Amino acid sequence: MERVYIGLGSNLAEPLQQLRNALLALTQLPHTRVVATSSFYASDPLGPADQPRYVNAVAALETELAPLELLDALQAIELEQGRVRKDERWGPRTLDLDILLFGQHLLNEPRLIVPHYHIQARPFVLYPLAEIAADLHFPDGRTLQQLLAACPFVGLERLAPAPVTR
Repeated sequence: MERVYIGLGSNLAEPLQQLRNALLALTQLPHTRVVATSSFYASDPLGPADQPRYVNAVAALETELAPLELLDALQAIELEQGRVRKDERWGPRTLDLDILLFGQHLLNEPRLIVPHYHIQARPFVLYPLAEIAADLHFPDGRTLQQLLAACPFVGLERLAPAPVTR
């Protein structure tokens, strides 16, 4: 079993409910179990400013799925929840599920880069991650605490805790 961290985000079609539904869907993945979920956070959007704020969270999974199998399963959940993939990067979306970390693996595949790119500059990822894995070490040796020290809690608002999904 590998410990995997998934970033969740939504800013369309009732974002809180989108994340609740996604967390429930994660519990249904084969050979996978959800072991922890952060609180929900509201965050300012990256990219175009003329879109609603996002709701974000991070979930920790233990899985026997291979990285690309997990990616396919996450993209299927996104599609089931109305995700439409467009060329526009950082545009509004019903659901975004990103593999942030996959054990201590460094992956650079055409479809998947892990650790997730720019993770170190995204407070809407780092602060929820710190709730569930404060002592985390990244594959390159950096600690989550080092990244947090360089990434202020700006533009974030902690919302309600995520529902228990076990």
